[in-house]
Amino acid sequence: MMKDILEKGFLKLCTAKAMAELYEANFKQVSKYVHATSRGHEAIQIALGLQLLPQDYAFPYYRDDAMLLSFGLEPYDLMLQLLAKKEDPFSGGRTYYSHPSLKDDDKPKIPHQSSATGMQAIPATGVAMGMQYKELQGLDDYSLDSDPVSSSAVDNSLKPITVCSLGDASVTEGEIAEAFQMAALKQMPILYLVQDNGWDISANAAETRAQNAFEYAQGFHGLEAISIDGANFTESYEALEKVIKTIRTERRPFLVHAKVPLLNHHTSGVRMEWYRDDLDEARSRDPYPVIKQQLLDAGFSKSEINDIENSAKAKVQSDFEKALKAEDPKPEDLFTYDFVPTPITEEKGTRAPEGADKVVMVDCALFAVEELMRAHKECLLYGQDVGGRLGGVFREAATLAQKFGDDRVFNTPIQEAFIVGSTVGMSAVGLKPIVEVQFADYIWPGLNQLFTEVSRSCYLSNGKWPVSMILRVPIGAYGSGGPYHSSSVESVITNIRGIKIAYPSNGADLKGLIKAAYHDPNPVVILEHKGLYWSKVPGTQGATSVEPSEDYVLPFGKAWVLQEIWKQDDLETLTIVTYGMGVHWAINASEALEMQDQIEVIDLRTLFPLDEDTVMKSVKKTGKCLVVTEEPSNNSFARALAGKIQEDCFKYLDAPVMTIGSENMPAIPLNSTLEETMIPSTEKVKVKIEALLNY
Repeated sequence: MMKDILEKGFLKLCTAKAMAELYEANFKQVSKYVHATSRGHEAIQIALGLQLLPQDYAFPYYRDDAMLLSFGLEPYDLMLQLLAKKEDPFSGGRTYYSHPSLKDDDKPKIPHQSSATGMQAIPATGVAMGMQYKELQGLDDYSLDSDPVSSSAVDNSLKPITVCSLGDASVTEGEIAEAFQMAALKQMPILYLVQDNGWDISANAAETRAQNAFEYAQGFHGLEAISIDGANFTESYEALEKVIKTIRTERRPFLVHAKVPLLNHHTSGVRMEWYRDDLDEARSRDPYPVIKQQLLDAGFSKSEINDIENSAKAKVQSDFEKALKAEDPKPEDLFTYDFVPTPITEEKGTRAPEGADKVVMVDCALFAVEELMRAHKECLLYGQDVGGRLGGVFREAATLAQKFGDDRVFNTPIQEAFIVGSTVGMSAVGLKPIVEVQFADYIWPGLNQLFTEVSRSCYLSNGKWPVSMILRVPIGAYGSGGPYHSSSVESVITNIRGIKIAYPSNGADLKGLIKAAYHDPNPVVILEHKGLYWSKVPGTQGATSVEPSEDYVLPFGKAWVLQEIWKQDDLETLTIVTYGMGVHWAINASEALEMQDQIEVIDLRTLFPLDEDTVMKSVKKTGKCLVVTEEPSNNSFARALAGKIQEDCFKYLDAPVMTIGSENMPAIPLNSTLEETMIPSTEKVKVKIEALLNY
């Protein structure tokens, strides 16, 4: 090994070690916020970090401060996060120590990832999938405007790789299996570095793991794995050098299982002396004396080694004193970077072109995606059964694979978590993924990724890594779908902050919202009612539309006063606020009652952002309000909206704000009579309208 690499590695290791010792010596001062350190893991982390390039992407985990130092970050940078300071370069004081997000030109790119153990594996694999896609599409010249890697940063035209750092305990997570499966199946350029210290928190490997990560990887054909001594810097560096070279040239995945000791507390809040019985054995495998001896063997003198150590300690002390004096965030700093601005703020284009055909709602969506894919090579579509053989179970992707190829429109395994979470990585390399969860009932495995990774990335990275993606979700009861193909889930989704949510009632709105979502740099969930797709449900003919022009966009947060009335002094009037299928029940009920001049119907179109101004203006005019939803109304989005309306419009109301939704039962039954009894209908809405008008 070259002496300069050994010297660099030793300096970084001494720095990381000095930081851990300083934190412990100043425990009361730094323990206000929980932190973990790399003590014992330094050698493998530094051996990796010194070999990554600016075009590479890395997903460190919460014990990887030595890796971050080897990327070129200073102790001061990390200490700003340790102390949750305003100038913390990763998150502005929002998230824990060693939870980096970085977009510097001269360093590997680090998208945001959460503390949730192992969850970074799917976003990291999404980056590798994005790299592969760009190479297949001829986009690997980093020419996309949204790609954070500029061509000037690419060193010697070496192809980029992705690195995902994991603890061995995290490999028991199911989402790790989804990541490994896709990386092996598609042969993606990714390195999974598994640091195995033998512990979860207080549970050890013998209690919780049937095999280590190296053994586990054998079950994924196409994922090559090696096991090394991660406490030996030279061995680690040389092994990783070969692996990284192979990934750069052969574009296939590797797992490196590195055995390391844990020489510090699990975190500052969980002290090792409380439960560890192996500390003497762990200390006998300390990487520090090993690399020190390697320096001596390479010809360094003891005084040179001491000088390196002393300079590291002095730097750490100086940076700590400086960080203590740094400014804390101000209260107003809380309210930044929940979203980044979207360019789509006004309705534009032609909604109903002359001479255009009326098409069903599902075709409006299909044509919107086709137009986007034709115009934007960075746009791709994937999910379950959307590929060429079927084109989606609702034919919502029919012909797209044939038109754009199997690399741009492809099937995934039954992996909702991967489908959702991979968009974090795809977006990070400048792509725009449109993904599908086949039924709303099966979104639950994907919620972990939607909540922990997708929705929080922009906020916790201080605006550096918004996730630009579209998640399409067929939703709602239709044609005796039964308990696993009929659910409404919007109340859960609307409680995830950091995503935008559409729920259109007709094809024109769906097309315009898909187009707006594509150009929005933030994550968007589009809920699409299956019963409106073909207007086969009686009374839903209004879901069909003249297909809007290709340039038609409909901004989020703009409700539609679908049926507008004047202020009536001599008649009772009512506002119905609704969305999706509820729009059709409301319109049909008002027509059946012949009360179109008494009932104002508002189609929300988007549930977040929510057009509160239009809603409140209408309710203040009419004096009464009914919120119509397909969800069971208890603890629902609709009930929360009704409460907000009551709060804002109280002095204008002539009756309580009411809601109507499905019956509050655990699931929608298969039997058609029971289904009909469960969900709202035009008739049920009519009854509720009459009761409210006569209140």
